[in-house]
Amino acid sequence: MFTYTMRVRDYECDLQKVVNNSVYQNYLEHARHEFLLANGVDFAALAHAGINLMVLRVEIDYKKPLKSQDDFYVTVAVQKLSRIQYAFVQNIYHQTDNRLIVSAKTLGVAVNEQGRPMASPHLESLLQA
Repeated sequence: MFTYTMRVRDYECDLQKVVNNSVYQNYLEHARHEFLLANGVDFAALAHAGINLMVLRVEIDYKKPLKSQDDFYVTVAVQKLSRIQYAFVQNIYHQTDNRLIVSAKTLGVAVNEQGRPMASPHLESLLQA
C-alpha cells in the first residue's frame, strides 16, 4: 500500500480551526498524483500524449478533524471496477496515533483526445502496485 506523508498548513483551516472539508480533496488528489509518479505513471506526459485521467466521482466519509500543524499520511490503493473504470481507495490517518481521519473512494477513467473512455495499460499496471 502506497503511503504519502503531509502536514496541515494554517491557511487550510476554517473559522473552527480545523481543516476545511474541501481541503481533504486536495490532500487526496496530491497523494494520488504522487502514487502515480512513484509507479512510473507521469500524469503530465499522459496528458501530452492525449490520454487524460479523469475523476468521475468522489466519495468522502469524514471521521475526525485535522488541525493546524497536524502531521498525517494518506494511503492509496487501486481497484479495477470494470474494463475501463478504476477506483482509488484512500484513507487519511493522523500521524501520531494512526486514527482514521477520512476514508474516500475516487472513481476514475482514462479518456482519449476525443473525450471517449478507454482501457489504459497505465492504470492496469497500477493494480500490481
